[in-house]
Amino acid sequence: MAIKTVDEYLATITVAEHRERMIQVLEWVKSTYPALELKVAWNQPMFTHHGTFIVGFSAAAQHMAIAPERATMIHFENEMIRRGVDYGKMLARQPWDKPFDYELAAMFIDYQIETKQEVTSFWRPTTTTS
Repeated sequence: MAIKTVDEYLATITVAEHRERMIQVLEWVKSTYPALELKVAWNQPMFTHHGTFIVGFSAAAQHMAIAPERATMIHFENEMIRRGVDYGKMLARQPWDKPFDYELAAMFIDYQIETKQEVTSFWRPTTTTS
């Protein structure tokens, strides 16, 4: 079943505390970055700006994932290591049992907005890795 709305997505998070955390984070992004558009794509909530992807969020059993683009993950790799963040190529994992790192999320979002001002496609061109 394709998820089409944020409410449908939130209904898939069965642990009430996890669902509430997701709501808080999405509300924080909406209030901190009012120019971003919240939408659901690939069955998860994400934010876009002028039609280009900025950041997505998803819930897993042990964590919430923050997913900017690969270039942003590369740019902040040393910062994530310094903070002790568990991360992969495309996302940073925020454990449910620890406070959400709003500062890191803001770094990702700010960088995505700044470096994608001239990008007209949904995803950044793959040749950009800085």
